[in-house]
Amino acid sequence: MVVLDAKGISKSFPGVKALNNVGLTLNSGEIHCIVGENGAGKSTLVKILTGILTAEQGNLFIDGKLIDKSNKELYSKVAYVPQELNLFKYMTVAENIFLPFDKTSFSSFIVDTKKIEAATKPYLEKLNMTVDPSNRVINIPVSEQQLLQVARAITRQNFSVLILDEPTTSLTRQETERFFAILRSLRDEGKSIVFISHKLDEVFSLGDRISVLRNGELVGVSDIKKVDSAWAIEKMTGEEIDVRRNYRPKTAAGELLLEVDKLSGIGFEDISFNVHKGEIVGFAGLVGAGRTEIMQTIFGYLPEKSGEVLFKGKKAKFRNTAASIKNGIIYLTEERKTHGILPYLSVRENIGVILENQISTLGVVNSKSDNSISDKVLRNYNVKATSREMKIINLSGGNQQKVLIGRTMESSPEIIIFDEPTKGIDVKTKEEIYLMMQKLAEENQIGIILISSEIEELLKCSSRIITVYNGKKLGEFAGNQLNTGSILSSIIGITETNQTERTKP
Repeated sequence: MVVLDAKGISKSFPGVKALNNVGLTLNSGEIHCIVGENGAGKSTLVKILTGILTAEQGNLFIDGKLIDKSNKELYSKVAYVPQELNLFKYMTVAENIFLPFDKTSFSSFIVDTKKIEAATKPYLEKLNMTVDPSNRVINIPVSEQQLLQVARAITRQNFSVLILDEPTTSLTRQETERFFAILRSLRDEGKSIVFISHKLDEVFSLGDRISVLRNGELVGVSDIKKVDSAWAIEKMTGEEIDVRRNYRPKTAAGELLLEVDKLSGIGFEDISFNVHKGEIVGFAGLVGAGRTEIMQTIFGYLPEKSGEVLFKGKKAKFRNTAASIKNGIIYLTEERKTHGILPYLSVRENIGVILENQISTLGVVNSKSDNSISDKVLRNYNVKATSREMKIINLSGGNQQKVLIGRTMESSPEIIIFDEPTKGIDVKTKEEIYLMMQKLAEENQIGIILISSEIEELLKCSSRIITVYNGKKLGEFAGNQLNTGSILSSIIGITETNQTERTKP
C-alpha cells in the first residue's frame, strides 16, 4: 500500500531550481533510501514532505489524500529527525521527548514530572536506550542523544512515515548496527522509513528501495537488490568515480615538525606520537576514545595535565588557539556549523576572519585584498557559490568545508588537524577533499593529522594510523599493517598481546 506519494514536485529559490518535477513513492513497511550530492535537492524535498516548505508545482498525497490548505493535519503522520542534534541539553530526557507539552496529553502549565518520566520509559525501551528519563541530555552520550531524537519523533501516536536525515554521523559501527536493528523492527511493524545518507555501504545494507537525486532532478529509482554502489555513484555524479583510489602521499616524509611526548589531558593520558612534513597521520578510535580531546589540547583549546609538545624541535606551550594559529598549527573542527563557520556572515567575511595581516593595515580592511583572497579561495578550491557575498550557511556542507580549507591555506600553516573532515559530505566531494589533503602533503609539505570514524577513509589517505582506545594509544600501523582487520581490532581494545592471552589454553 502506498503511504506517501509525491508527484511532480518543483521548487525554486533565487538563482537556483532546487527541485524539478521530482516524484517519490513510499510504500507501507519499506525503507526507502534517498541519495545525492550536497545540493542535489534532498533537504528541500524533505522540507516539502514535512510541510516546512510548500511546492510551487506538484501534489503530495498521504494515505491517498491530497494535502492542501484545508487538511494540513495530515503532516502529523510524518515524523522527522534532522541531521543536526536539536535538543534542549539542560533539560531532562523525559522533557525533551514530550516538549512542547501542549501538543501531548500533558498540561503545558502544570507538569507531573513522575508521570512524564513513566510515560517516557516505553519509548526508551522500544529503542533499546539505557539512559534514565531524569538524566539531563548534556550528560548522556551523543549516540543516545541521536536515538532520543528518534524517540521524540515517534511520540506522534499516528505517525506512519519516519524521515531520517544522516542519522548515523555520530554513531560508531556497533551503535549503527544497533540503530539499524531498531529501524528494521519499525519497518516490520508496518512503518515506512525514508533514510537519507551519504554512506552507500549503509544504504545497501539497510534499504529496500533507492531514489537518486542530481541537480534537483530524480535520475534513478530501483530496488536495492538490483543495483550496486557503482550504479548509485554514476547516477549521483553523472560520471564514474574509482572508489578504490588511494590518496596516501606518494612523496617521502620530510623533517620532523611535531613531537608529542607522554601528553595527558581531559579524557586521555600518556599519548606520544610525531608528525613529519608531507605525511598524513591518521587517528582511529571509537566515539569518545579521546582523539578529539588530544588534538584540542595540542591546539590550546583544552588544558594539558602533563607531558610536553615540541614544535620544530622547540618546546611548545600553546596556551590558546590564537597562539597555535600564529605558530602555524590549524585545527579544523568536526562541528563546522557550531565552531567552524560564522553562519550568517558572507563567504568573504568567513575567509577574512583569521587573515587580519593579509587584508588589513592598522586595523583598516583593504577591500581589494579582502575580495582578491576570497575570489582566490573560491576559484582554487572549486567552491560552488553564487558570489563571495553569499551567506556561508547557504552553502552545502562540502562547500563550507572547502572554504575552511582554503581559508586555512591562506594563513600559511605547517600542520593542519582535520577532525572528521567529510562528515555529512557526499561521495564526489569526499574524493575532492581527499585529493586536496594529498596535494597539501605532497606539494606544500604540510603535516596533516586526520581524525576519522571511517576506517576506509583512514586507509585511503593515511601514511600511518594511530589507534586510541579509552584515552590511551593502543597501536600504530604502517605499510602492510594498514588493513581493516588490524585497525578495527585495535580500536575495540584487541592487541596482539591480549589476543594471544585470550587464546591460551
